[in-house]
Amino acid sequence: MIHPTAIIDPTAKLASDVEVGPFCVVGANVQIGAGSVLKSHVVIEGHTTIGENNTFFPFAAIGQLTQDLKYDGEPTALIIGNGNTFRENTTIHRGTTEEVPTRIGNNNLFLAYAHVAHDCLVGNHCILSNNATLGGHSAVGDFAIISGLSGVHQFCQIGEHSLVGGCTKIVQDVPPFTIVDGNPATVRGLNLIGLQRRGFPKDSRRALKKAYKKLFLSKKNNMAELTEELATSEHAEDVHVARLIDFISTSERGVVR
Repeated sequence: MIHPTAIIDPTAKLASDVEVGPFCVVGANVQIGAGSVLKSHVVIEGHTTIGENNTFFPFAAIGQLTQDLKYDGEPTALIIGNGNTFRENTTIHRGTTEEVPTRIGNNNLFLAYAHVAHDCLVGNHCILSNNATLGGHSAVGDFAIISGLSGVHQFCQIGEHSLVGGCTKIVQDVPPFTIVDGNPATVRGLNLIGLQRRGFPKDSRRALKKAYKKLFLSKKNNMAELTEELATSEHAEDVHVARLIDFISTSERGVVR
C-alpha cells in the first residue's frame, strides 16, 4: 500500500490500509486513519492528526507551518476528521499556538488550490471551490459553500448553509442561510435552493423569508434595532431564525448586508 518512492518518518502512525502513492512525504508526528489515500506527491507534516477515509490528491500540502509572524516555534497542530477530499495543490496550515489547532470537520470538499490558514475552523459538509481562501482564525459553518476565487479576511465567520459567490471579497461575517456576492460582498438573498435540498421544513423556510425581509430589506439601517425587533416577533420561535438572530447579535466584525 506504500509506494517505494514515498518517504515516511519512523514516528508517523498510519493505519494498516492507508495508501501512500509515489513521491509522497509523511513527516514526524503525523497520524493517518484507516481508509485514507495519498495519491502522489502529497506532503503531510507537523502534529497533524487525520481521521478515516480522507483522500489527498497530488501536490496537496497539509499541516504546513503557520504563516503567522507571531509564531514562536512551539509545536502546533492540525486536526482533520473523516471523509474529506483535498484536491490538487490544496494547502492547510496548522495553528499558531499549542492551545488552538486548525480544525477540519467531516465530509468536506476542498477543490484545487483551496487554502485554509492557521487557526481556522471548518465544519462539516462544506465546499471550498477552486482558489477559495480562508484567512487566519476564520470559521466556516456546516454546509457552507465558498465559490471559486473568493477570499475570506482573517477572523471572519461564514454562517452555516450560506453560499458565497465567485470572486467575492469577505471582510465581515456572512449570516447563516444567505447568499452573498460581490466586491465588497452584499447579501443577495436566502439560500432557498440549498435549504430545500437539505430538508428544511416549509414553515422554517417561510419564517426565514420573513426574517430576511425584516433584516435586509428594511428601510431602517440599524441592524441592532432590527435584530431586537425580530427577536420579539413570532418568527423568532423558529429555531433557524433564532440561530440567525444569535449569529448577528454576537458578531464581532459586523455582518455582510
